[in-house]
Parts: sequence; C-alpha cells; structure tokens
Amino acid sequence: MEILKKENIRLNQAVLTKEEAIRRAGEVLVEAGYVEEKYIEEMLQREENLTTYMGNFIAIPHGTENSKDMINHSGLSVIQIPGGVNFGTEKDEKIVTVVFGIAGIGNEHLDILSNIAIYCSEIENVVKLADATTEEEILAALEGVE
Repeated sequence: MEILKKENIRLNQAVLTKEEAIRRAGEVLVEAGYVEEKYIEEMLQREENLTTYMGNFIAIPHGTENSKDMINHSGLSVIQIPGGVNFGTEKDEKIVTVVFGIAGIGNEHLDILSNIAIYCSEIENVVKLADATTEEEILAALEGVE
C-alpha cells in the first residue's frame, strides 16, 4: 500500500484552529483506511502533550504510544492551508501552512517523520508544497520522501 496517494492530499483548506487542522489530517488517514477513527483523538492528545510544530511553517501531527494498535497501514496525509493556522499561542505564534498527518506501523513512523523533517528543513521545499495548485505537484515534490 502506498504511503501517500493523490486522494490523501487536500489543497486550499481553510481552518481556524490547530485542532481543526489535526482533525482534518486524521480524517484523511481514516478515510484512506490507514487508521481507526480513535486515532484522531490520539493525534490531539499528542499535540496537548508536545507540539507537533516543526518550524518552517509545517506541523506533523501523529498519534501517541497508545495508538499503535489503531494503525492498519503506514500512511500520510497532506493538508495545505494557504491562510495558515497558529500551532502556537496568542503570544508565541507558530504559523503552519502545510500539515502532514502520519501513521506508521512499528518504527516506520520515525522514518516518515525524519524524511519529512529533513525535506522541510529547506524552506524552498516548503514553499513548493504551500504554493502547489494540484495534488500532482505535491506528489512530485514529495517523491522519495516517504
């Protein structure tokens, strides 16, 4: 099973809160059959415990240790938020324009996380994702990352 498919990418999303962004990323994972619906609550719990904001306008929400049995297959969702959403606080804004929802069997989530973080450490790569107008552009940009 592919980790990232065209159907797992949502372009031009408008969300008001980080919770809404995380839910949207999780819903895509559920719809694709990667995870059980309960996984979304674990993604929100992870964010409460430790932010998934990674810098460079990206966040990588994923489940907690307790969510391992809720994962059917390793998968990835991409939510593009051109208007940005704050993953920080009112005083310390952390604006995110691309959210990667991830689920990984065993230690695969570490590989996926690491590959995305390395790719997105180059701001030009994040700009490509944020400015993409088609799912194919995002797939092409992320080729080899998953």
